[in-house]
Amino acid sequence: MKIIVLLPTWNEAENITPMISQLLDLGPEYEALVVDDNSPDETWRIVAEMAHDSPRVHLLRRMTGRGRGLAGLAGFRWLRDNGADIAVEMDADFSHHTRFVPALVEPVREGRRDIVIGSRLVPGGGETGRNPARTAITRCANLYIRLVLGLRVRDCTSGFRAFSRRALERIPWESMTACGPEIIQEVLFEARRAGLAMEEYPILFQERRAGQSTFNAKIAARSLAYVARLRLRR
Repeated sequence: MKIIVLLPTWNEAENITPMISQLLDLGPEYEALVVDDNSPDETWRIVAEMAHDSPRVHLLRRMTGRGRGLAGLAGFRWLRDNGADIAVEMDADFSHHTRFVPALVEPVREGRRDIVIGSRLVPGGGETGRNPARTAITRCANLYIRLVLGLRVRDCTSGFRAFSRRALERIPWESMTACGPEIIQEVLFEARRAGLAMEEYPILFQERRAGQSTFNAKIAARSLAYVARLRLRR
């Protein structure tokens, strides 16, 4: 069983070494794929050195077209084409903690689900260290996304997810067009269209412990507009 964790990165030099180390400590079946958009802080260089020392660490350095969505799509195609049995997608800044990874993986490993979503919005889930206004915005955004796309998932903005081999093969990565964080919603929408079985597992989301987020109001507005276009296009 090969479980590969996808980590899209941009300026995560302070976080990437402990993050990868914790993931590899989960067990010998775990590997890490870092998709780095040529970070100015040379996150990619740190990962390249780790990959030199360990066959369980992989680096995909992207030189053009920076964006969370583009990095995610490149990573998922790599996972599909390089034999991942289970893929886990998560942030590298410790807002998604590695302790939740085995719980997300288990229903996929057992064949009960194709996608398991680390959710803040189901009983037992939540957030810590965040501004209450940000929490309120997250809830409103999720309500909007669920209504527009007809999704039953409660946390449609969570990028902490486990995918089965079947999901990697059935989601049409080549035809997807999201450039930014709206890729999270496009994946869910395509997964529903593909008839994949999904469930949510409660997690505690934490504010990043180092570095700076690239997310802002402009990116948020663009992502919500993309969701509306996605519904019309499909």
